[in-house]
Amino acid sequence: MTSSTKNPDNSTSIQIKTFDELTPFEVYDILALRNEVFVVEQQAIYNDTDYADQKSHHIFIYEGESLASYIRLIPKGIKYDEASIGRVVTSPKHRFKGYSRLLMIEGMKLEHHLDPHSKGIRISAQSYLQKFYGSLGFKVCSEEYLEDGLPHVEMVFTR
Repeated sequence: MTSSTKNPDNSTSIQIKTFDELTPFEVYDILALRNEVFVVEQQAIYNDTDYADQKSHHIFIYEGESLASYIRLIPKGIKYDEASIGRVVTSPKHRFKGYSRLLMIEGMKLEHHLDPHSKGIRISAQSYLQKFYGSLGFKVCSEEYLEDGLPHVEMVFTR
């Protein structure tokens, strides 16, 4: 399922791969970026390797040799009844370029392509990002709760 799409600025491309298609270098870059932001920067002590990666599609952008931004699309039935997008992360060196938005839109399109009759997508969003996910059509559907020591809410996107 490997796919690549050029960004409008032609300087980067969006990559879409299943776990088996990822190179060892890409897996390392993904885990390193998630660790850098979620564990070190956000100081959330949690087990990042949750065995959902092997079942997910990985959508990411490299800028040169540097992994700039990443998300994963988890099929329905793994985390929720609906498909889920998670581990939305952008490198501190590449923030404010719209990469997370581009990847979320790509993930939402991919989910619809893989399952045109799906109910939608459910996410566990850090509470401070409600406005961002809301701008993509996600609606809050839970009370705030702590996940990995950080305030979160569940949000759902329905077609």
